[in-house]
This record gives sequence, C-alpha cells and structure tokens, in this order.
Amino acid sequence: MNNNENKGRISEIQKNTYTISFQGKEVHAKLKGSFRETTASQLPVVGDYVIFNYNPIGDSVIESVCERNSFLQRPDQAKSCTMQYMLANADYTFIITSLNEDYSYNRIARYVSVVLQGGSVPVVLLTKSDLCSNVGRYVREVETISDKVRVHAVCALYDIGLEELSEYMKSGITIALLGSSGAGKSTLLNAMAGKEIMKTSKVRESDSTGRHTTTHRQLIELENGVSIIDTPGMREIGIARAEAGLEDTFSDIVELEAMCRFSDCRHDSEPGCAIKAAIGSGALSEERYMLYKSLSSENTRNYAKKKEIAKWAKTAKKFKEANNIWM
Repeated sequence: MNNNENKGRISEIQKNTYTISFQGKEVHAKLKGSFRETTASQLPVVGDYVIFNYNPIGDSVIESVCERNSFLQRPDQAKSCTMQYMLANADYTFIITSLNEDYSYNRIARYVSVVLQGGSVPVVLLTKSDLCSNVGRYVREVETISDKVRVHAVCALYDIGLEELSEYMKSGITIALLGSSGAGKSTLLNAMAGKEIMKTSKVRESDSTGRHTTTHRQLIELENGVSIIDTPGMREIGIARAEAGLEDTFSDIVELEAMCRFSDCRHDSEPGCAIKAAIGSGALSEERYMLYKSLSSENTRNYAKKKEIAKWAKTAKKFKEANNIWM
C-alpha cells in the first residue's frame, strides 16, 4: 500500500457512488476503471473492506476489494435468476422473523442455507415474543432446522430476551440483519444501539406485514464498536449456488444418504434405503426430508438458469465489442 492508499469499509451504495467509512468520516468514491473487466461478484458490496485513493476535494477512487471472510448472495427472481450480491464480512447474520403470520419454517430454512453457504453464522431471532403464548414450541422447532443455527426469542419493545444477545455485541463484530418487512428489524436495531437510529413503521393488522422501513443496505457503526448491516425487508428468498449451505443445514439427511446400500439410491423403493428407514422409525420427519428435496431441486434449477443467462450475457458482450457497440 503506497502513501496515497487507504483502507476503509463500504457502508452504502447508491447507483455508481460508494460511501466508504474511514476514520469516523464518510468518503464518497467511484470504482477504478479496471473494475469493468471483473465479474459482478468481485464488485464491492456493503461490508466490504476496500483499498482506495483518497481525494479530499472530489470523489475518491476504489482500487481493490480486500479478501472477504463471508459473502451472502441470493438469486434475484425479478431479474431471471441473476445473482444478487447482498453483503460481505458479517460474523453473525440475525435472521429476524416475528411470531405472528410472518413466521415460516420453510423461509427460515432458506435463510439458514443462504447464510451458511456465505460463511456467516446464522442466528434466528423470533421477535414479538410477547404476542405468542407458546414461545418454547417455536424455539424448539427452529432448532431442528440445523445443528449450526442459534435461536433466541425476543421482544425489543419490552426488552425481553435482549440480554441473550450480549454474546454477539462485542467490539469489532459485524452483524447483518435479514428478515421480512414488519418483522421488527428496525425496532431491534434501535434496542441494540440504545437509541433511535432507525424509524419504525406500523404493521398492517390485516396480514401482520409492514412497510419497508429500510430502503437500501447500509452499514451502521454503533458506539460500542459493533457494526450492523441493515437490509431491506424480503418477502421471499430464493436458493441458488447453495450446495454447501444446504448440506450444512440438512447435514443429518446428507449423513443418512451416505448410509444407503446403493450410492445412487433415489430413496423410493430401493432396499437398504437409510432415508426410508429413518422416516419409518420416526428419526427423520417426512416433512423435513421433503423440504430438503424441494430446496435442493430449486437450487439446481436456479443454478442451471443462471449458467444459461451467463452464457448469453458473455455472447452479447463479445458481440458488442466486435461491433464497437457501447451502452
């Protein structure tokens, strides 16, 4: 690193302008021209550490992205399954779902798989616990998703269960917040910060959903040295390129599959099938196995679509270059 280069962290992205958190200041920056030759996954995202040339009178220039210790991504269904690169370098990812109509075992399993695939630690926070009469049942149910997931029931409004989060609130730690609109992310963030730093919106009583309080991803540095990456609410989260995450989430099923008599067992009518035996004995629920099959199938299907899209995008780029067409 030369004398003009500095290391900072991406805190916000608006179109082509990047905001870098650097020594307590916000520095606006653009990408170096060489980034045009990189893939989309190599572009900076919120949470990335970057090397940049500081310009005190204009936009600074981002030279490179530092190595990531975690990287969360998902398929963007609105863009034909192209990948959406969400955030980087989150030590823990709080998967926030409220104990009302927002609760979905299936969706939480999706989040857990995406987080494990990205190399972060999934922590499920069941919010609005004051509205639920059987909190323990939901905690136990979520714990069955994976032995790698941590679960806490909280109510930020009445300061219930928040003391359990102290183990994550240590200086230098980065926590990402994921969840649906109205799940209580902003209320939780305010409670974690000890003051109101995010506006909250009311939840519609008709369907227990809320408006999108957070409109874009942003990194917020708390006074205690903890960094929070807040994200917009997501009504659904797809699965693609998440083989390792699915295997981590459903490690019990993966282990059972390896015990089948035949390596190409379809777990249908073959003799010596460990999956069928486990379901028959009650050691594995059929619902859990069907969820694993569904998510694995979706992952394969979306990945195939992405590969096809990438092939056509590469062909289009070559055509533009050959014909000197620039957008």
